[in-house]
Amino acid sequence: MTEGSGRASRRRRPSRVGELLPDAARALGLEEELRRARAAVAWEAVVAERLPAAVGGSHAVRLEGGLLVVEAAAPIVGQEIRLRSTELAEAFAAATGLPVDGLRVVVAGGIIR
Repeated sequence: MTEGSGRASRRRRPSRVGELLPDAARALGLEEELRRARAAVAWEAVVAERLPAAVGGSHAVRLEGGLLVVEAAAPIVGQEIRLRSTELAEAFAAATGLPVDGLRVVVAGGIIR
């Protein structure tokens, strides 16, 4: 009980920001932007864990029919991603829960595939 009020105080468990974001984003019409931001963060984490030399050299662009399209800053980064595409796609799918069947790598000025 609180002093003077005679009533027991109720404390609600504080909500985590991550729990509130999806509803807030939906209400503001920003659900797609939040999904893209989460995918970008997940890609960076996957690359940092599995291909540390390529950190900062690529980013997830979009998910297109089961293929994650990734843009690489340089051909050598794109080639490394392509060589490990199955492993990276599986790790990204596990991290996000999105259905990813493979990667398509785009390098500034061209496509590696």
